[in-house]
Amino acid sequence: MTRAIRLDSAPAPALEVQVAELCASRPAASDPVGLAAAVQDLLPGLEVRHVLSRGGWHRLGGVVDIEGRRIAQSIREWAEAESEGDIDRLMGKLAGQRLFATRSNGRTHYLVAPTGTGAEDFIQIEVEETQEVLDRCITDPDWFPDGIPEFLDPLDFPRLEPEPVGEPHLVFRRLVRVPDLMASGDGGPKLQRFLADWGRSSAGDSDRFCDHWVLSIREYQDRDGEGHLSAKPVPAVQEAVPGLPSAEVARGVRLANQIHGFDRALGCPFAWYFHMLTNPKVSHRIAEAVHADLMGAYAYLPAKDLKVLRDWYAEPYGL
Repeated sequence: MTRAIRLDSAPAPALEVQVAELCASRPAASDPVGLAAAVQDLLPGLEVRHVLSRGGWHRLGGVVDIEGRRIAQSIREWAEAESEGDIDRLMGKLAGQRLFATRSNGRTHYLVAPTGTGAEDFIQIEVEETQEVLDRCITDPDWFPDGIPEFLDPLDFPRLEPEPVGEPHLVFRRLVRVPDLMASGDGGPKLQRFLADWGRSSAGDSDRFCDHWVLSIREYQDRDGEGHLSAKPVPAVQEAVPGLPSAEVARGVRLANQIHGFDRALGCPFAWYFHMLTNPKVSHRIAEAVHADLMGAYAYLPAKDLKVLRDWYAEPYGL
């Protein structure tokens, strides 16, 4: 049995370890809502919810032969070892063989747990659901890559039907305590402002940020080789987000109806503003037109939202 832990007293890695163990013990076929319920058992004092799953990504896999026998777990490590840095050496060794590269197709499940009243007050847990599938033949006699990078991930190469090589499984990716991320400065000033805008707007009055958004986290190294995280807000609702392109910018009552209709579709006040900052399908000209209306004869935004919009108009930004 996995023991529940107290977030305020446990060592920093304790929760990460327990979530990782939980993921390793669960079948990938289980739904993400059930996964959230299982994580909830680790944090009885918090509300854990699944808010988004994003797929369409993959990573390099390994190498198998025509019978499906495993040659290597990692094609990168195998190719570097076999080639000793020389692509001619590697291709010479492969001549006459029939070997295949695999890839890991993935989906990321985002779980959140609010920890306070501020927009940044939540924990975000990312769990990956991956499955290894066949990708391509790496011993085509008519193909000779220019180097190891092209051998590992060619841009234009015939792909095989993605026949499964292994069973799908869940892998714990990361746990982010968002207040710590923001305090470290890794979130960046634009994200700081985005969260502050949420907190001082009608959106923050009525809804928790993490009920409507997650953070897409990326790892990178600076010039000194130090590791950092970058973060960009991603809406929890993806398919139903309407567009507000430049060609549809109206004025007056029609514009008011457009933005309020957008908010109703997303289930959150002032949603159009935050999607304008993150979605190229929502034109910045919408904000400019609303600002012009509200500086004139119209008044269809709460005073606090008007203040946010006026600050954006004076110093625009986007993510």
